[in-house]
Amino acid sequence: MTGKIVRSLFFLAMLVLAAGACLFSGILYGYYEKQSFASLSQEAEQLSQSMAYIAPDKLRSADRITLIDTDGTVLYDSVANASDMDNHLDRQEVAQAIKSGTGQSSHYSSTVLQKNLYYALRLENGTVLRLSRVQSSLGAMLLNMAGPIIATVAGLLLLAAGLSVRLAQQITKPINAISTDDPQDIYPELQPLTQRLRQQKATIGKQMDELSRRMREFSAMTENMSEGFLLVDMRGHILTENRSAATLMPVEADNIARCPEQQLRQAAQQALSGQRCERLLQRGERTLSIMASPVLASGQVTGAVVLTMDVTEREQREKLRREFSANVSHELKTPLTSISGFAELMSQGLVPPEKVKEFSSDICRECARLTSLVEDIIDLSRLDEGGEGMEWEEVELYSLCTSVLQSLEQVARKQKVMLHLEGVEKTVHGVRQVLHEMVYNLCDNAIKYNRTGGSVSVRVEGCGRGCRICVADTGIGIPYDHQSRVFERFYRVDKSHSRAIGGTGLGLSIVKHAAALHGAQIDLQSQPGAGTTITVTFPEQ
Repeated sequence: MTGKIVRSLFFLAMLVLAAGACLFSGILYGYYEKQSFASLSQEAEQLSQSMAYIAPDKLRSADRITLIDTDGTVLYDSVANASDMDNHLDRQEVAQAIKSGTGQSSHYSSTVLQKNLYYALRLENGTVLRLSRVQSSLGAMLLNMAGPIIATVAGLLLLAAGLSVRLAQQITKPINAISTDDPQDIYPELQPLTQRLRQQKATIGKQMDELSRRMREFSAMTENMSEGFLLVDMRGHILTENRSAATLMPVEADNIARCPEQQLRQAAQQALSGQRCERLLQRGERTLSIMASPVLASGQVTGAVVLTMDVTEREQREKLRREFSANVSHELKTPLTSISGFAELMSQGLVPPEKVKEFSSDICRECARLTSLVEDIIDLSRLDEGGEGMEWEEVELYSLCTSVLQSLEQVARKQKVMLHLEGVEKTVHGVRQVLHEMVYNLCDNAIKYNRTGGSVSVRVEGCGRGCRICVADTGIGIPYDHQSRVFERFYRVDKSHSRAIGGTGLGLSIVKHAAALHGAQIDLQSQPGAGTTITVTFPEQ
């Protein structure tokens, strides 16, 4: 800005200087010409008076003297031969003098850069006395004064440059000192600028506050996301990442190309090419879902957003669902095949009369097994739905256990297993039918997988502010490597033994879901050959 002001002021000074010089020269030259004509007029008056006593050729003057007759004939010239000169009647100054008594004119010669001044005076006898004087033209006068003029102009230009610099600094110094934090009105002319600066400062302040608020919200949202969040530009540089996504990247990595996970790199590259993609990434026992989408601005891809979600539980549920479907199909097919086979033999009369009762008993047994399996599947389905529509009430556990053991007395007597109940009365808020199924399955398994002459002990007791039910048996126990899976659907430690005793493989799975419905914890302790103890602990009501 200072340079522009200096140039503008310097150019203005040069323009003013040139205009002043031209005006001064013109005025000075005009004044000089006027004085020359006055001098010629005075000299002509003096010479006209002298001619009464002196002949024209005796007159002495620094100017050229010419005497012209009334008809324009040159009578005398102090420089040239009068007889050789043209008639001067048409000369401007001569014609004016004959008419009005005096006349003057000037003639410029471009060849010699000179100007001739002529003054004519009509004498008493009618003749005209003309004086002429050579005067340098303005150009010649300036040319003769070139040295002083150049020196003067150079000095004035230096002075103008210095003054321009100083004046520019004086103008710009207060402007440069304007604070953007608190702009003041330095000059009245700058008031619109300072007012706009204040308005823009207020606007920018509001925008910065809004941006900071949104950044805090964005950071709070992304940092507390369980999902990984990555924002990358077109060159793959990571612009933003949260803690969850940082676990997928090396600490020093600033580009998606340095990610060790090939699936993540490929997903990001596909999104940067403008295509949305989803991939699954397996990391040990965890399964991550990668979703990458392009970021568009004015229809152009400017980056990509990559989200990673832990879908281990979902994948496990899907796996269990597939296994459950396969197991259900198998478990339903087995009794149906037996029933169909027995019925077909009997319908075709291929069963001897003495075997009909045996075949009928087999059909009844398979139907009971099928019914039990269907009921267990229904119970599991209801529990999977969160017990929707079930009636919740206060349930007293000791009397509930008494009712369960009474319903299993015949089975226990057949297995020669003793049943014992001890403890105190404890009440929980729950679904009576679900709690009954839970205790029934625990006790039924304890009887089925017991040894002849063994026992099943059920104990109801308090624990802190909650309560628990313990079912202990003296049965065959569960091998250590199977204990973590016995609550899975259709999982059996010994499939042949389970089928022999009529188990469906869903009893402990129902126990697990029933406990989860009531917020209870299950603890399993078992030693092969020494029995099993399963404890269900209910939280504080």
